[in-house]
Amino acid sequence: MSCTADHADLSFFRKTSGKIVLALFLSAGLLTLMLFSWKMGLSELGISMNDIFQVICGKGDEVKRLILCEIRLPRILMGALTGACLAVSGAILQGVMRNPLASPGIIGVSSGGGLCGLLILLLYPQYMNLQLPASFAGAMAAALLIYALAWKRGTDPVRLVLAGVAVSSMLGAISGMIMMMRAEETGKILDFTFGSLSAAGIEELLRVLPYMAVGLILALIMSSRINILALGDDTATSLGMKVERTRFFLILIAALLAASAVSAAGLIGFVGLIAPHVIRMIAGPDNRYLIPVSGILGAALVVGCDFAGRIIAEPGELPAGLLLALLGPPFFLWLLRRSRYEV
Repeated sequence: MSCTADHADLSFFRKTSGKIVLALFLSAGLLTLMLFSWKMGLSELGISMNDIFQVICGKGDEVKRLILCEIRLPRILMGALTGACLAVSGAILQGVMRNPLASPGIIGVSSGGGLCGLLILLLYPQYMNLQLPASFAGAMAAALLIYALAWKRGTDPVRLVLAGVAVSSMLGAISGMIMMMRAEETGKILDFTFGSLSAAGIEELLRVLPYMAVGLILALIMSSRINILALGDDTATSLGMKVERTRFFLILIAALLAASAVSAAGLIGFVGLIAPHVIRMIAGPDNRYLIPVSGILGAALVVGCDFAGRIIAEPGELPAGLLLALLGPPFFLWLLRRSRYEV
């Protein structure tokens, strides 16, 4: 009896320690990417590692402090938070819909937020402080529409995905019409459409940070509920869960995270698809681990692509969303081939 218990404890330790090691490894990789991204290009501005150390210690030249802390650092933090929000949003949607093909970009939540964010950006730029609430309202409206279209004596995960794809296509077409009518603002449109961090500053970071923080915290709190939903609606109901209410609340959290990311960096696709699935293959389906570690990988993906985009196109830059758009489709097609769902 004791041997069996010891073996079970050892097995649990191995599984848990492996997930912790994975999280630490990804965290270290993310920090390394952030440091490289922070340092990149500073030598041309006459900023050395000693200058960076001086700024960290609260000393140093005011101009260098401004460049490091109010231009470079906010961009990196914005990229990391954007990637984390998209990845966690994708993990929630995949868990709620029990479908590895679900993500905020594919099922229409990002498209709803993107449409309203684009309206503010192009038609009412004087109200940019309302872009995030507008994006959130658009994402919520898209989520409600998807839910209504998928409802038939309750919601079915496959119907939710199909309704989401249809809504995403419709909202994307409307966004395209608006962009065609405002073709003279090509720069803004391209930055928003391809997901660029070029405009990220301290003010933009502080504007979206509270929404991102609330969404990420709620996702962590609700992670165990997603595990119960994964058992199936009947089992979840027998365990005392109000399935439809819980599912809808989780979709709202995913919409908040997606809207925050859209407002921060524009339309960045495939992070919410790639990150959760990669972590699920490595660490398993337990959302208590999947959600936080997916967030770390999502942050690393966006920061890494932003870093790579500046290296590839130096002295210019390629938007992070553009590089992810190149990486995402092959992964999606591979995932579609091995998926049990026919979507």
